[in-house]
Amino acid sequence: MTLLDLFHALGDPTRLRIVHLLRAMELAVGEIAQVVGQSQPRVSRHVRILVEAGLVERRKEGNWVFLALSRAERLVPLFAMFHAVTPSDGEALWQAADLARLAAVRSDRARAADAYFAQHAEEWDAIRSLHVAEGEVERAMQAMLGGGSIGHMVDIGTGTGRMIQLFGEAADHVTAIDRSPDMLRLARAKLPDDAGDRYRLLMGDFADLPLADASADTVIFHQVLHYAQAPDAVIAEAARVLRADGRLLIADFAPHQREELRVRDQHARLGFSDAQMHVWFADAGLEMVDERTLPGGELTVKLWLGRRRTAQIVSLEPRVIEGHKA
Repeated sequence: MTLLDLFHALGDPTRLRIVHLLRAMELAVGEIAQVVGQSQPRVSRHVRILVEAGLVERRKEGNWVFLALSRAERLVPLFAMFHAVTPSDGEALWQAADLARLAAVRSDRARAADAYFAQHAEEWDAIRSLHVAEGEVERAMQAMLGGGSIGHMVDIGTGTGRMIQLFGEAADHVTAIDRSPDMLRLARAKLPDDAGDRYRLLMGDFADLPLADASADTVIFHQVLHYAQAPDAVIAEAARVLRADGRLLIADFAPHQREELRVRDQHARLGFSDAQMHVWFADAGLEMVDERTLPGGELTVKLWLGRRRTAQIVSLEPRVIEGHKA
């Protein structure tokens, strides 16, 4: 793509508005149309030009298409120019008006999230009532990761986006992944107002993460691993995306006999033992560096923190744990 192509793509007031909006947050095509006050087909044509120029990336998420500015390194100076150049009085007015309308998009997302929470609050409360208060779990997770920067954080199975809220400020970048478009829309409602391009929400599966090798510093599974049919493979996949000395934090349940969670809530595993975790971490090239137990009610919450060794060693042989193959 030549400079002429790039500036041709930017040489339209609507396309400039779209770029400014995407500097603030990732948006669906329909949301952009709502902000700029144009029809969705017309906005789609502008978006196509920006995508063809390599300035904007499209990502399908269920029936929605979300847009974000390209992360290509060669475009960093170009996008920096948008911050460096002082807008004229007229440009400043339409930028301010667009950002005001963008606030309405945020409000729509928040209302949709509140409605979903209200609809499902009873079933979530039923599970929470079985274990220690979630605030205690979160404080323990924060203590295990420490108070400094956690680099590029990956929240796998982000769900309602709580981990984004909890750790987003401590991260240089956040990638949140979920296989459910509905969950991603809920998580998107939790993004801070100054999210910009520090946050990426991606649709994906925890067994096949849409991330490059050694691209993350911190990976978090919060009450997610019990949905995995093959937890060892999921842990190995998380280890794949960790840089050397990167950390994996898992919060889940100790072994239990609440069979209704398997039937009613689709839990594939009824908790995990320390012995299982030690073997799976070792096979994935992770050193177990911290473990915590939080008893409470009928379910005990466990926290496991592993660090990726410089040379990752993955065993292909099945291991025997407590009389069973892992």
